[in-house]
Amino acid sequence: MRSAREALTASRRAPLLSALGVVTIAFSLFAFGLFGLVAINIRRALEQVEERVEVRAFLSDSADIEQVAAAMKDVGDFPEVLRVDYVSQEKALERARKEMGEFADVFEAGVLPASIEVHLRPGMRSPAVVKSVADRIKTYHFVDDVRYGEEWVEKLYRLRNIATVAGIALGVAFAAVAVIIIGATIRMTVLARAKEISIMRLVGATDMFIRLPFLIDGLVKGVLGGLLALLFVWIANRIVNEYFIQTIFFDRQMIFVGVVGGAMMGVLGSLVSVGRHLQRV
Repeated sequence: MRSAREALTASRRAPLLSALGVVTIAFSLFAFGLFGLVAINIRRALEQVEERVEVRAFLSDSADIEQVAAAMKDVGDFPEVLRVDYVSQEKALERARKEMGEFADVFEAGVLPASIEVHLRPGMRSPAVVKSVADRIKTYHFVDDVRYGEEWVEKLYRLRNIATVAGIALGVAFAAVAVIIIGATIRMTVLARAKEISIMRLVGATDMFIRLPFLIDGLVKGVLGGLLALLFVWIANRIVNEYFIQTIFFDRQMIFVGVVGGAMMGVLGSLVSVGRHLQRV
């Protein structure tokens, strides 16, 4: 309680410096938040594309419907498979005419074979898994051909891996920059109270006793800066949705993690700044 009162008193003594610290933290976290928003939207876009990964087995004209039904049940029991759909010749023809309307006259009844479409479970759409499922489906004697866009699946998987690695690297970089900026902001507060810290050292105050008010100050500024940065990111997201493209925003769990992250960055910045100053006193 004493440390909290000291932190509050220090903020009241220099309200402009405190406000500047909160705003500086807010803008540093705003840049980090924008990156996070872009990252989750890219991830969501890749997931939506990945949902279209499927194995399509084309059936011979002589395929027995009962054998096909039994095979669909077997394939549906594969641990990698989410569901299996049957596409008749009529449905395939209707779909082709709908998807390629400009070439509707080219398609005639019976020109497209019946098929079964195998949809895979999330997390089981890597090239190796998709190829494994396709190879097992090829073993049925009434299957003429199996296609799943091998090159497309490999490129998608490679793109997802690159996006994941780049996202982690840039996220760490943005977080480090935010901590540095926050530390510099807290450093101004520490320098403003340098004489007070020296006097406290002379009367025998421990390092933790001196640090605690600054840590509380950094915690409060981190939370306030995080909330303000969240507001800025929400405004930016609304502008993008209104004038450009539709994007998703952080869910409640991510908002909570963001605010806690801001608080932790504030504490870490204070810890580093005060620690450096105490080493020189």
